[in-house]
Amino acid sequence: MKRYLALFILSVLSFSYTLAQCPACKTALESNREDGTSNVGNGINDGILYLLAMPYLLFVVVGFVLYRNYQKRKAGKLEY
Repeated sequence: MKRYLALFILSVLSFSYTLAQCPACKTALESNREDGTSNVGNGINDGILYLLAMPYLLFVVVGFVLYRNYQKRKAGKLEY
């Protein structure tokens, strides 16, 4: 499972067209790259990735906490 996840992440990050998520962002990135100021484009891409990752990170943390509590209840270490 870890191998498939790593392969998926690597394939998503290796495609250049996945960096711009929406048409407005893509237009801003292309215009800034033509001017030679790619710092704005990199900032937009980083912001998009952070915004995209936060819901998944929250889901993983909540799932881990629920799983850990379930395991403790199953072992009899946590009272109801």
